[in-house]
Order: sequence, then C-alpha cells, then structure tokens
Amino acid sequence: MKTERFWLELSEAPLPVAETIEWAGKPTGCGAVVSFLGNARDNSEGRQNVSVLEYEAYESQVLPRLEALAESIFERWGDVERIVLLHRIGKLVVGDTAVIVVTASPHREAAFESAKYGIDTLKATIPIWKKEFWDGGQSWATNPQHIREV
Repeated sequence: MKTERFWLELSEAPLPVAETIEWAGKPTGCGAVVSFLGNARDNSEGRQNVSVLEYEAYESQVLPRLEALAESIFERWGDVERIVLLHRIGKLVVGDTAVIVVTASPHREAAFESAKYGIDTLKATIPIWKKEFWDGGQSWATNPQHIREV
C-alpha cells in the first residue's frame, strides 16, 4: 500500500532498498532521510552458521498494524513527511534485507528518532515470526515476543 505519505508492504520478493530511500526523500522540504535495514545474518544467540531465515506472518493483520504504526509516527513527530515500513516473508539467505524502515523530515532529529521508534515498535507490534536454519538444526528465533498494540 502506497499513499502520498507512507509506503507499507509485506512481500515475498526482495525489498527495493534504493527505491524506498529515493521515494521517501522526494518531498522538497525533507532535508533528512534516515533508513534502517535489517539484514539476514549468519549467526544468532547461541547459533553459528545460520544459513537461512524463514519469516511467517499473520498476513491479514500486518498492513492494518503497519498503518497504525505509521499514523503514530506522524502524530509523535509532526514534521515527518514520509514513512516506509516494508517486511519480507518467506525464505531469505544471509545478506538479504528482511525489513526496511525509512523516515523523512525537514531535520535530522525527527528523522532519526522516528526511524528508531519505527523499527522498535514494528518488532513489538507486527505479527511476523522468524525461523532460523543453521548447521545442525532449525528453530524459531530465540527471542519470541508477545505482540502488543501500537
């Protein structure tokens, strides 16, 4: 879902990193564009040689919750002009981008603060779960969370 102010998506396809940053920075009044990329890594707490991550989601709840998160960012940081919240599902290999959060505002303070809030709140409120595959095993991630409201 893409509007004039936000771009929200759950996708099985690779995430368009460069395109999201370019889109977020388009308003001429935005001098600050802050992006956070969460990439699949080769290790996890107590697990070495992680090779694949598999993300599953409660899909019907993801976009409404991402929209609520975007609206909460706009309310808290009134000068944020654009927000990107994208997450992948399915199998990802090490190095693939799993999540993108981008915020754009006239000044860096609001962009940095809102981007940090965006990723922290996304992880706590969006029903997406990660399964890890490593040498010798597979299991759901070691720090499962209980999903809360935005």
